[in-house]
Amino acid sequence: MRASIAQNPWRLMLAVNAVVVAGVFIHKIFLQPYVPYIHLLVNYQFGFIKRALIGALVGLFTAKVPVWLVFALGGAVWLLTLGLFVELFRRTFGFADRNMPLFTFIAGSPFFFKNFMHSLGHFDIYGCLLAIVLLLVPARSVLFVVLAALFSVILILIHHIHLLMYVPTIIVIVAARHYLVHGLNRLNLTIGILSVASVGALFFAAQFWGTMPIPEADFVQYLKGRMADPSRTNLLSFSYIWYQPLSKEIADTWARMPSNILGVPVFALLIWLHTPLWRYFAESIRALASETHRRLVVAALVGVSLAYLVMFAIVFDYSRWMSNWAVCMFLILHVVRMLPAARQTPPIPSEDRTTNVFGWIVTLYPRVGIVRPF
Repeated sequence: MRASIAQNPWRLMLAVNAVVVAGVFIHKIFLQPYVPYIHLLVNYQFGFIKRALIGALVGLFTAKVPVWLVFALGGAVWLLTLGLFVELFRRTFGFADRNMPLFTFIAGSPFFFKNFMHSLGHFDIYGCLLAIVLLLVPARSVLFVVLAALFSVILILIHHIHLLMYVPTIIVIVAARHYLVHGLNRLNLTIGILSVASVGALFFAAQFWGTMPIPEADFVQYLKGRMADPSRTNLLSFSYIWYQPLSKEIADTWARMPSNILGVPVFALLIWLHTPLWRYFAESIRALASETHRRLVVAALVGVSLAYLVMFAIVFDYSRWMSNWAVCMFLILHVVRMLPAARQTPPIPSEDRTTNVFGWIVTLYPRVGIVRPF
């Protein structure tokens, strides 16, 4: 058995990844460096405001919100996302031994589920979850476009930054799974244009007219009334974000830029450690049967990356953005594999020494972080 593990250690890496995830969860629960609790309290009590959908839904079930609900809700969404991703990988690639390195580099990446566990309670994972759903459901009719638009609306109501974070990837999924397969006609083109316009209008409404209309002191007092333990006022320290204009967010981001930019070499190192995965990705694009599809995929990768570049310039949670960018790349790889191919893509070499070393480092690296690496 030891010889078998030495020759093909990828399943052992997955087991170690599970232990690392458990460690990240324990760290999150007991140390609680930051608990994104306030988002469960904010709702539409005072009219339409940004970042309020999750709190409004929670308010349908309970008037007093306990802190543990952050971890219960976040953990449930995390498990659901993991389960759906496993099903997506099974459909796209399968779980034969030759695909274990690919699964390890994706599911075991510190950019993916380990970092979603570290950022438990944040809103990022909802974009990933709904994008995976769109990769799993049938895309045969124009209802798929409508569903994607509905998901995009939900994401922007959760947090308007999803317009840059996951909506571009959703657009790529819709374009590849519906429009490239069925072509353009009057109905789906009209619905597509209306969907983009509606999502864009909602974003601008949330960004520029979604601020809290009452004084901050009154807002905080209302939030205390929704807390199961009103004495934990430290959890309300981020109430100012419902008043902060875009100009202030950009100013804060650029003020932090000199220190945050120091993390870029770490991000570059982590990306480099995924080199076997990126080579597989590039080979999958080259294997596509259509030159047009190859060019569109490259354009999609550039477009999604540019959206993240804009996000880097306006909001300073760099580690989260870097992690979600990588997740979007992982999801687009599944999109590529759904397109017609002229030949099979060779699997990641499981016995290559460098690939194994990179796989172990990626496995043992526990997370990327929220603002700065690790």
